Amino acid sequence: MKAEDEREFREFVAARSKSLLHTAYLLTGDWEQGRDLLQTVLASTAARWSKLRDREQPEAYVRRGLYHAQVDRTRLLSWRRETVTAELPERALPGSDCADAVAQRQDIVAALRCLPKRQRAVIVLRYFEDRPDSEIAEILGIAPGTVRSQTHRALAALRVTFSDQQRDQEAARNQPVKGAAVCPTT
Repeated sequence: MKAEDEREFREFVAARSKSLLHTAYLLTGDWEQGRDLLQTVLASTAARWSKLRDREQPEAYVRRGLYHAQVDRTRLLSWRRETVTAELPERALPGSDCADAVAQRQDIVAALRCLPKRQRAVIVLRYFEDRPDSEIAEILGIAPGTVRSQTHRALAALRVTFSDQQRDQEAARNQPVKGAAVCPTT
């Protein structure tokens, strides 16, 4: 890689890596897998950097690469494996009550994981990255009408998932805990 190309690539990575990592996380549902996915795509992009036709749109090239690499990975590997760690995850700081936000994020990521890959990619690109249909279609290599139909199907599936969760939570709240005293209301 020429020095000028390397400088441009480093500037691009420095400027856009946070946003690209967020996309990779949303596609994989896991920060470590997202980092691995992004690293793989950036390595292949670096090798092709001098040959990119449209040097003004490298981000679209990388985002397309993220989507395709994720689809390829899920075809080859089982991503539902447990992750073994030597230490327990960090605890929240005392006095900070972010449990609801964390639970909501976990519910959203879990619901996204249940969607087919293309529907997940469309939802991530539209609602998390705020991209228009035409750009999503270009990134994924599909027609704009397909983007709209995939969005419709994904939102319908997410609505069902969240309504089922809400119904289950309400049923759990109305069930007395076995062995617990039930206090009469006054």
